[in-house]
Amino acid sequence: MKISARNRLAGTVAELKTGAVMAQVAIDIGGGNHVTSAIFVDSAKDLGIKKGDKVTAVVKSTDVIVLKD
Repeated sequence: MKISARNRLAGTVAELKTGAVMAQVAIDIGGGNHVTSAIFVDSAKDLGIKKGDKVTAVVKSTDVIVLKD
């Protein structure tokens, strides 16, 4: 599959929390880092996402905010 987004973070599903409408997918991208995405429960079911699956987080945004304490 080709996609225009260049910001891709490969990882493993570390946790999947499912609510009535939304699901939170926590992805372990290595080095002790996680990315969490909120997706529709129907999308999670359609993709068959479960803990331990290899997935890719694709980030597409017009704004990226950087903060340094």
